[in-house]
Amino acid sequence: MSSTYQYRRISKDDAAVLFVDHQCGLTALVQDYTANEFKNSIMALADLAKFFNLPTILTTSFEAGPNGPVIPELKEMFPHVPYIARPGQINAWDNEDFVKAVKETGRKQLIIAGIVTEVCVAFPALSALEAGYEVFVVTDASGTFDQASREAAWIRMANAGAQLLNWFAVGSELQRDWRNDVQGFGKLLCAHTPIYNSLMVSHTAKSRI
Repeated sequence: MSSTYQYRRISKDDAAVLFVDHQCGLTALVQDYTANEFKNSIMALADLAKFFNLPTILTTSFEAGPNGPVIPELKEMFPHVPYIARPGQINAWDNEDFVKAVKETGRKQLIIAGIVTEVCVAFPALSALEAGYEVFVVTDASGTFDQASREAAWIRMANAGAQLLNWFAVGSELQRDWRNDVQGFGKLLCAHTPIYNSLMVSHTAKSRI
């Protein structure tokens, strides 16, 4: 029996990264991950975007209100990328400047993360799918009120065709082969995954015996 499934991998030559509403005020709403876990995942995704030289876009919603500015670490890491401060649109895809910035990347695969998952991630993800893009949602760099809200959003996006991955899987799929840059990729993984760092330290120690 033949399968109609086609494994579509993220390609470093066709992917862009969208950080949607990672704002100081909104981080207080995230309860499905600990603060440290969540921050680590966001910055791991940011490091992946840098490491693989992926076009990156930052966007915020209603900064003047309680949502607040984008978290400073992201702004510092990407001082020259498109930064779309939406005046009020809840769905980033409803903002013409945001959509224009996405189109100008020339990429057809969108790696999306944001706060909160069922709104700031799901709405543009569904809109991008409708517009013909491939969408990859970074689950652990997206946060919301509780696990029930998160899982409902995941189901909605997955049913529409989005692929759900954590940052570690995103990085591994972009890397494809350890030999492409074992030292650089390994260093990135160790920086954001303590248990992986322990594995590498143990391996190094054994190799010296």
